[in-house]
Amino acid sequence: MRIYGITIVVIGFLLLSVAESLRFDLLSGNTKCIAEDIKANAMTVGKYSIINPSFDGHPLPETHKVTVRVTSSLGNNYHYGDHVETGQFAFTAPEAGDYMACFWAQDHKPSVTLTVDFDWRSGVAAKDWPNVAKKGQIDFMEMELRKLEDVVRSVHDEMIYLREREEEMQGINRATNSKMAWLGFCSLFVCLSVAGLQIWHLKNFFERKKLL
Repeated sequence: MRIYGITIVVIGFLLLSVAESLRFDLLSGNTKCIAEDIKANAMTVGKYSIINPSFDGHPLPETHKVTVRVTSSLGNNYHYGDHVETGQFAFTAPEAGDYMACFWAQDHKPSVTLTVDFDWRSGVAAKDWPNVAKKGQIDFMEMELRKLEDVVRSVHDEMIYLREREEEMQGINRATNSKMAWLGFCSLFVCLSVAGLQIWHLKNFFERKKLL
C-alpha cells in the first residue's frame, strides 16, 4: 500500500463537550488521521460513512471506498476496515493516551475527492441515553439524574487524573533539579581541578627553569 501524503488532524475533544459528527474531504491517494485523547477504561464508539456524491439514489461508485484503521499510541489495533463505504467500532480503552483513526483512499486517475462523515464519542458522550432509558424503562427525570451522575463521576475521575499527572510532573521536576545541581557541582569540581593542575604545572615549569 502506497501512501503519498499524510495529513494529521488532531482534535482535542473535551470530556464533557457535546460530541458532533465531523465531515471532511479526502483526496484519493492520501491519508487523513484524526486523534483523540482517551482516558484508561473509558468507553469509546465511532462510526463513519462515505457521503454519496450523487443525489439521485444511485449507489456509491467503486472509487468511493476507504481503508480505516484505529490504533492506540502503543500501536495496538482496535479496528480495521478494508475498502469499505461505512463502518463502526466500539471498545474500552485499556490504556490512556492518544488514539488515532486513519482514513486512506486508494489512488485513482483522475483523482477523486471523497467526503467522509465521522462521529467519534468517548466517555459520557459515548452513552446512548435515549436507548438506555428505553431499555431500562425509566422516566425522563431519572434519566437526567443518571446522566448527571455520570458527568459528576467523569469530572471526579478527570480531577484525579490531572492530580496524578501534576504529581508526576512535580516528581520529574524535582529529579531534574537534583540532577542539574549535581551536574553543576561536578562541573565546578572539574574546573577547579583543572585550574589547580595548571597552576601546579606552571610552578614546576618555572622552578625547573630557575625562574622562581
